[in-house]
Amino acid sequence: LESSLLTQPWASVRLGEAAFIAKACFRDWGYVLLVSDLSSIWHESADTQAVGQRSKELNKRLTAPVSSFLHRLSSLVSPLLAGQPDAATSFSCHRAPGRLSVHVKSELSGLPFYWDFHCSSAPVEMVSRHLVRPLMRMSLALQAQLEELTALLLQKDAEIEDYRESGAALSRDRLRTEPFQEETFLQNFMAKVRAGAQC
Repeated sequence: LESSLLTQPWASVRLGEAAFIAKACFRDWGYVLLVSDLSSIWHESADTQAVGQRSKELNKRLTAPVSSFLHRLSSLVSPLLAGQPDAATSFSCHRAPGRLSVHVKSELSGLPFYWDFHCSSAPVEMVSRHLVRPLMRMSLALQAQLEELTALLLQKDAEIEDYRESGAALSRDRLRTEPFQEETFLQNFMAKVRAGAQC
C-alpha cells in the first residue's frame, strides 16, 4: 500500500474549516492515508480486520463485506483529493497532540454512513519518503532548469546585441526588450518566495 502511495500526488483539501494537503491509496485489503498542514504530518494504515471492526462500531445498521466499505471510502475520498468533493458528503477534523481524527459523514444504500480516520504522527522515514525527498528532487531539478534558462537568456541577449551592432532594427518597437539582469531577477524571485512563505 505504501509503495502505491508513493506514486500518488499530494492534493490540497479542506477538512471542515481547515486546509491541508493529503494523499491516499485504497485497495481491497486496506488503505493508507497521509495528511499534512505543512507543520505536522499524520498517517493511518488500516487492514481489512481494522476496517471491519470500525465499520461495525460506526455503522451498526449497515451490513456489507469489508471490501464494500473500502470501495465506498475510496469513492468518497477520491473526489475530495481531485478537488471535486461530493456535496452530500461532509469532512471535518479534530486535532490532538500527535493525532488527527478525520470524520466523514455520508450515506450508503440509503442509510447514514460514518467513518473516522484515526491518524497519528507519521514516522520520520515516512515523512522523508513522501515529502522531503520528493521536494528536494524537485528543488534540484528546478534549480538546474533555472540555470539553463538563465544561460539561454544571456545567450539570446548577446545574439540580439550582435544583430543591433550589424545594423538590424525591429520592425515593431513594442517587441523591444531590456537585457536580462540575472542578479536583479534572482533578488526579485527570492523576495517573492519569502513573501509567499509568510502568507
